[in-house]
Formats: sequence, structure tokens, C-alpha cells
Amino acid sequence: MSPVLSSSKSAGFPIRRRAPFSSASLFPVCPDHSPNTRTSERAPLHGPGSIAPDTPNNGGSDCPPSAIPASCGDSLGNTQDFRKDAVLAVPGNARNTAAPLVGIARLASISPAAPTRRTSGERPEYFLLPVKSILNKCESGRVPFDWTINPYRGCEFACKYCYARYTHEFMELDGLAFEKKIFVKKDAAVLLAREIATKYCFAAGHEGAPEHICIGTATDPYQPAEKEYGVTRACLEELARHHGLSVSIITKSNLVTRDIDVLQEIAKYSRVYVDITITTLRPRLARLLEPRAPRPDLRLAAIKKLSEAGIAVGALASPLIPGITDREGELEALAQAAKEAGAQWIASGVLFLMPSSAKQFLPFLKEKFPRLTRQYDSWYSRNAYAPEPYRQKIAARLARIKSHLGFSFRPWDQLRHPVSPAPQLSLAL
Repeated sequence: MSPVLSSSKSAGFPIRRRAPFSSASLFPVCPDHSPNTRTSERAPLHGPGSIAPDTPNNGGSDCPPSAIPASCGDSLGNTQDFRKDAVLAVPGNARNTAAPLVGIARLASISPAAPTRRTSGERPEYFLLPVKSILNKCESGRVPFDWTINPYRGCEFACKYCYARYTHEFMELDGLAFEKKIFVKKDAAVLLAREIATKYCFAAGHEGAPEHICIGTATDPYQPAEKEYGVTRACLEELARHHGLSVSIITKSNLVTRDIDVLQEIAKYSRVYVDITITTLRPRLARLLEPRAPRPDLRLAAIKKLSEAGIAVGALASPLIPGITDREGELEALAQAAKEAGAQWIASGVLFLMPSSAKQFLPFLKEKFPRLTRQYDSWYSRNAYAPEPYRQKIAARLARIKSHLGFSFRPWDQLRHPVSPAPQLSLAL
């Protein structure tokens, strides 16, 4: 049995242990004295690059890995190797490499290489990460979920703007390793079964609504690793054994359609939503921004397939990247395409840049969009957020789009209510 899969109890459908192989407009003028303060309004269900976690969750690449992956069963390397990856090439950086690694950094440093069938020289390195928990509490009041599940650490899609690169820093790895070293969480479904029983509340708050679990807040749960290791599938199969849950998934991958059977099983007795992230309809731009993510048309096809299967699905046009994906008519066309594919909602959030992501994104911007460099330096050099007037302008634009296209359903409003039997089938009609 795979080291990352688990229990064999039936959920009323066949358990699949392993999947088969199966230039932009310039910015509008915004005042430099914008307060750039965080808003108290809850953010919608955005994906990596569009929500800023106030506290981190507990715990491919356009360049091939710099080293040959370790043999199966070998550890990633000694602790000094990890520190070499972590230390930035900045003059005067004098990190203490003698200090012992602790916590997730220590576990990562001793993680053995995971077996893989992939032979391409551009594949990332995979490692089996022993973890004590898979259901992680989210303490931020800015997001509408209570718990997160991230089946992997790192993501091969290598999105240039991805905020989640910071999660590798907790393992004493540089953010660039986020798409080069992928950690597969071991025994995820076993841990999830225990934690649903001991941590999760099925009737929280005065209205008795269940706590909400969001899958894929700091990784894409359907990145290429999922084809081999099936951690996301295993977690969904465990969730399908429970009634009265509230669950959502964020992904850029059409691989999510592989799991329609288990999503339908969950939807019989729980609330489940799928959010498909589409940043642009332009395939060449998408390949530039998200080097290894599926093409935009494949993501639209996934929306259509999920909708036809009775699964509540929406589109996330996030992050909206100033000067690159915000030109007149682009967001409107994306929303129209999503609506025609069957999306029941659309959300969008303006790019924000945490230090770990800015270190990757800003050099990319300088190379590919040099005329935007000065504006980004002005906007993002002292703050992770674009100026408030710009964000308000985009919010108003999105509101007009929703009104025009009839996007009235807001899944995050439903999270405050108890679960009704088989809600997804009625939503898709």
C-alpha cells in the first residue's frame, strides 16, 4: 500500500487507491499616499496569490531542479544542505548554521525521497513528509474558513505570484524551492479520520452551522503529484464517510474532475464547493505566469464538467495582476466564459506580494514587463497590497460584472447556515 494512503473502509463507491497515468495596459493613476490598510471585510474564497493569511497554517517549475533527485528511500540530505538552500545570496548574511533544526524543518530535512514513475529531467524532487496533523486551524478573521487541508507542501505549477512560497521558509528552504521540492504528507487520510472525530465541530456558532474546511489554501491539491500519490483523493474519501460537513476546494487543475464520484458522494450529506482559479483567458500569458498549470480552456472545461455533474462550482479570477491582467474587457470576458461554462459565482482579488513571493515575482516583472517596474516599486516596495483606490476600483468593476451576468449566488454566505440534505444537486439546476 502506498505510504500516503490509508483506510480501506467503503464510502459507498469504489475506493481508488492510485489514479491511472492517465503587453499589458499601464496602471491607472492612484495616489501614493493611499493608506493601504487591511480591510475588516472577510475575503472571499480566493486561492494562492489573492488572500493574505494573517497567520500561517501550522504545521512545474520553468527551471529544472539543480540536482538529481535522491534515490527512493534516501533522505533529502543533511541539515547543512537545507541551510544552504535557505540562506539568501545577500552580502553580509551571517545566519547561524550551527543551530539545530526543529519542528517542520527537522522533519523535512530527514524526509526520504518518494518513489516516482516520472523520468523527465524537469520533474521536481518528491519527499515523504511525516506530519502529526492534516487538519490545520485557521485563526485569521479575514477568510471564511475555519480549517485548512493542504495535502502537499510546495506546488509544481510554479506560479510567479504565489504567496504560499512562505510555507517552505518554515522548513528552512528558500521560496524558489517551492516548485522544486514537493513534500507529500504521509498518512493524511488516517490523520484526517482522527481529527474530524476530535477537532471538528459539526454545529458551531448560534445557528449550528458546521465549521468550514478549505482544501488547497497553500498548495494546489491537484498538482501533478496527485496523479501519483493520491493524497487529495484519500482525504476526500475520508470526508465522504461523514455527514454534515462544509468543504471547499481551490485548484487550477482539471484533474479535479477525476474525483467527481467522491465529490457527489460528499454532496449527498454535506456542503461542498469547488473553486477553479483562472487568472487570464490568454494561453500564452497564462503559461508565462503559471508555467505548469493547465491551460485556461482546460479549466473552463472542468467547470463545465463539474457543473453538469451537479457539483457547485465557481471561478476565481485571482489574483488580478495590475497592468497585466486588468486591461479593459479582460475580466469581463473571463467572467462571461466562466458563466457560459456553468460557474455559479465569480470572485477576484488584487495581487498582494509577501516578501517570499516578491523576491520571485519582481525580477520576473523586470524581465518580462519592464515598463511596469517603476509602478510596482512605488506600490509594493513598502506594502504587500496595491493602493486602496485601485482595489476599490476593481471591486466596483467586479460588482458591475456580477450584476450584468447574473452572478447572484455567494457560497461564503451559505457557510453561516446548517447543512441541508443534498444541496449541490439543487444548486446545479
